[in-house]
Amino acid sequence: MTDADDAVLGNVALGAVDQVHGTGWVSYWTTSAARGRGVATRAGAAVAEWAVTDVGLFRLELGHRMNNPASCRVATRAGFPAEGVQRQKLVYDGVRHDVELHARLATDPVPS
Repeated sequence: MTDADDAVLGNVALGAVDQVHGTGWVSYWTTSAARGRGVATRAGAAVAEWAVTDVGLFRLELGHRMNNPASCRVATRAGFPAEGVQRQKLVYDGVRHDVELHARLATDPVPS
């Protein structure tokens, strides 16, 4: 992701693609300068649309630590409703963190 001046604002990616099951994992991050501007939401929605339309995937997933409400808002606004909590999935600095799982299906309405 870049702005009009080609400054890097963040990254959005599609990974863990499984063509057999039609699934993939979406991830994103933004620089502090990009936060709160809708950059990650627009990028997440765009990569999801591309993954469904051009790559042919049916189910896209993403997750965020439960203590990251901003990432939850990005996921929800990009069209990824929450599905549940993966308990103590990640560990950072010796501390385990719960992760909220979000998913978007090809049959879900495109967010406006």
